Amino acid sequence: MTQTRFEQATRQALADRLPDYDAILSEAREVAKTVRVRRTAALEKWGVESEAEFKEACIRNGDISYHAHIGMGNWDLTERALANVFHEASLNNIEVHRAGLCLDRRMGLPEARRSKAAAETGPLLETPGHWSQIGQVTPIQPHMGDFMIGFPASTGNTVQALRAGVTTIGNLSQYFAHEVPGWHDHVATAVETTKSIAILGALRDRGVMLHSYLEDGFGALFLDCTTVAGWAYLEKYIVEDLLGAKLSHCIGGLTSDPIKRAGWVFALSEIHDGSCVGSMFYGDTISFSQNFDENRGLVAEYMLWDIMAQLECPTGHAVLPLPVTEAFRSPSWEEIVEAQILGHRVEATARRLHSRVDFSDSRRFADQMRQYGKQVFQNALTGLRAAGVDTANPLQMLYVLKKLGPALFEELFGAGHPDDTELRSRKVIVPTDIFAQSIKCYKDNLPRFERPELADRIAGKRILLASTDVHEHAIMVLHWLLSNTGAEVVYLGAEVDPDQVAEKASEASLDAILISTHNGMALDYGKMLVGALAEKTVRIPVLFGGVLNQKCDDLDLPVDVTAELARIGIHTDSGLGNRLGALLTLGKPTKENT
Repeated sequence: MTQTRFEQATRQALADRLPDYDAILSEAREVAKTVRVRRTAALEKWGVESEAEFKEACIRNGDISYHAHIGMGNWDLTERALANVFHEASLNNIEVHRAGLCLDRRMGLPEARRSKAAAETGPLLETPGHWSQIGQVTPIQPHMGDFMIGFPASTGNTVQALRAGVTTIGNLSQYFAHEVPGWHDHVATAVETTKSIAILGALRDRGVMLHSYLEDGFGALFLDCTTVAGWAYLEKYIVEDLLGAKLSHCIGGLTSDPIKRAGWVFALSEIHDGSCVGSMFYGDTISFSQNFDENRGLVAEYMLWDIMAQLECPTGHAVLPLPVTEAFRSPSWEEIVEAQILGHRVEATARRLHSRVDFSDSRRFADQMRQYGKQVFQNALTGLRAAGVDTANPLQMLYVLKKLGPALFEELFGAGHPDDTELRSRKVIVPTDIFAQSIKCYKDNLPRFERPELADRIAGKRILLASTDVHEHAIMVLHWLLSNTGAEVVYLGAEVDPDQVAEKASEASLDAILISTHNGMALDYGKMLVGALAEKTVRIPVLFGGVLNQKCDDLDLPVDVTAELARIGIHTDSGLGNRLGALLTLGKPTKENT
């Protein structure tokens, strides 16, 4: 069955008419000739031509660099927050070296289409003046990792970023698992992605790098760490061997085990043949609770290991002390500064402890990733070639891999032995931490879903599940719980537009719609969904869960919109299906035909 689905997927992908790759490469090289990489305030301060050059100096000198993530309601507020972070850091005798600009997802759309989509967390760069200010006012090097490369606006955004002096641009992994609202032309997206990477390849001698956060794409949805490692090899092959650009890998946000966190540093060094220049090592986002004091302890724990791993195996990855609110909302600049102060304090302890720490377990993990990762990589190349894919054509590779999806890729090419009793028909060799956490969440909540007072209401119901953004694990767990309790689940997955939800609802007789949201778009999305359902004359109870807030352009941080959602007829849930039973007692929904 898996092989049949693979053959169908590759046959359909190869049937789509892709433009000539040589013409795209030629166009990219012509564009690259017009690009002058600006010198930012940080590069001036460091006396280097690129962030890569600065990182290479950190590797040689054993220095630790620090990263912060920042994105307020608009660009002016974001720039002011950056200035405040720099000022307060200076007062505390610490340095924030780079800042990831958390941009609104609409940045991935062509400019003419951005105003028609729901606003999300982070600023839009709406004018040439916004672009010209990046990196000039504050000597913190800008990093543009989200919604740049991998989207329909890839080429324009890449050129603008380079001209602003941004020399590490991403996020390649987002190309495979993310979408931008209202856009469904995957051929155009693949072309723009290929062209933008080729531009970076043409400018590689100027120190520019392509960033890829492995756990922000298929890596977040693989079950086995060895598949993530194989995917890293595959991305490196496409980017470096086929397109000539320098790839800078990031990982860490979905990894809580300190052995694995240090192990990934060693593994990435080997995957990149000892020439790894990392962008940043993301903070552990999956261990946070709503107890912020407890979260500070967690930040100190993973920072200790991340810094010691850099001292043991310097790869240039900047460390990221997360604000304690990170998992629940966008942090304020004050919270960012607090986290940076904590991180720098931990560095002093890490330097004292480093020589006394035994990294044997982490190195064994890295050896597994190298061994099995190479196997996954070779499995993929062999399987794709056998299916007729030109593995020397990066455009075709990118397009086909996106069409396959993470589950089918892992079923086909994973390193674990085939096992029909397993979730993906393969034995998991080293489970990812997010998969292990999802299984635990499922087991913890299963007894509640099996109680008659809830199970009887769920059994036999048809329920649609979808997420407004890339955060998919909550609805994956709900999918397992609902299916186990006898519901028929219509699973649309992540980054689903309101019109797609309404279209599916009009085709099927449903009992409820469950939507997970996270990225500061709850009210805008809710209004669009209510309107789309009305146009289809469908009346179905709708339940929103997750982070129920909305970005406001004139405010630094998104605001809670739970009450506003209720006023437009949307039910809200503070936990994993807590209100589901009550929702299903509202009666059988109807579809009115006009």
